[in-house]
Amino acid sequence: MGSLRLAEIAASSRQPPGARTALSASAGVRVRADKAVRAPSHSSWTWLGVLLLIALSYCASGQTAPAKESPQLPSIMINAKGQPITTPRQWRKQREVLRTEWLKILGEFPKKKAPLKTEILETEHLPEFTRQHLRYQVEDSLFTDGCLLTPRAARGSLPAVVVFHPTTPLQARGVAGLEPSYDVEKWHGVQLVQRGYVVWCPRNYINTDGADWKGNAQRVRERHPDWTGMTRMVWDAIRAADFLESLPNVDRQRIGCLGHSLGGKEVLYAMAFDERYRAGVSSEGGIGLRFSNWDSVWYLGDQINQPGFTREHHEMLALAAPRAFLLLAGDSADTDASGAFIEAVQPVYALLGAAEKVRLLNHRQGHRYPPEARAAAEEFLDRHLKKAER
Repeated sequence: MGSLRLAEIAASSRQPPGARTALSASAGVRVRADKAVRAPSHSSWTWLGVLLLIALSYCASGQTAPAKESPQLPSIMINAKGQPITTPRQWRKQREVLRTEWLKILGEFPKKKAPLKTEILETEHLPEFTRQHLRYQVEDSLFTDGCLLTPRAARGSLPAVVVFHPTTPLQARGVAGLEPSYDVEKWHGVQLVQRGYVVWCPRNYINTDGADWKGNAQRVRERHPDWTGMTRMVWDAIRAADFLESLPNVDRQRIGCLGHSLGGKEVLYAMAFDERYRAGVSSEGGIGLRFSNWDSVWYLGDQINQPGFTREHHEMLALAAPRAFLLLAGDSADTDASGAFIEAVQPVYALLGAAEKVRLLNHRQGHRYPPEARAAAEEFLDRHLKKAER
């Protein structure tokens, strides 16, 4: 079956609850919550055993243990001539300089976007929302897929959120609520559609069929020799916003993003390089380049470990200003030390009249998305997306 018109996505959501229709089978500053983490209850565990379990949990999540001390971050409010930045106009010039420097690391994005060619693969009608498996084109002859969740009761133009999934072989199926065995804490897509958002849960490229993470990163480099794995994630985030904008029931002025772990990394870069994302929540991604495994080939690679590499992610976060950004920490990939990045961009946000829009919450419950984090994330997104900021 050929590509379906986007209006059919909205139309198919009006079928009765319980109906499941295969439409096509082709193609296959800081805020803190000082809650202590409980110690293991088994009295025979040694401290060495506890440390081993912590290390294993990092490996399982694709994270590495974070640095425990706040980094010394150079000011982004001083230009290349050593002059202070004191006006929004001066900041816009500085922002372009920082963006250009990061594109030297990431590689340039395509100058022309391929048509989406959106195709619905399957539709499921549930009591509260419609869940659709679909795919679209991110580059010529290169497709990605994912799950679109649409509230059944809502009418009119709705806010929308892209949910970038964590590291899991279930890829987008986990956050979209398709796997009962998946941790319900991280059913982000279901949680948000139940609050009235249109939610798009795309598959991360590292989970593309036919190769492992390194193999998929190699595929990216073969197609784009000057790209990093992270560049592909940024481009996929840009295309995700394109897709949401193509939907007739989405308000283009009210698009946000949320992600945990791997997905938290994507949120940071999506907010930096696509201004259509009006608000973002990054959970336990490890914001500092030394806080997590950013040097993995499917992210930025070993270039960040080379002598003379001077960039850090407070610059990336500054590119998002003045749009709303919430960083969720659990004393795992992100800790109180992550507050240094929030503090480093506060002068930019203040200069642009948005000092209250950048925040850190440390729930101190490990590499999780516990109820406290969920409540804070949802309140944050509601505040910035439920009413359009004109």
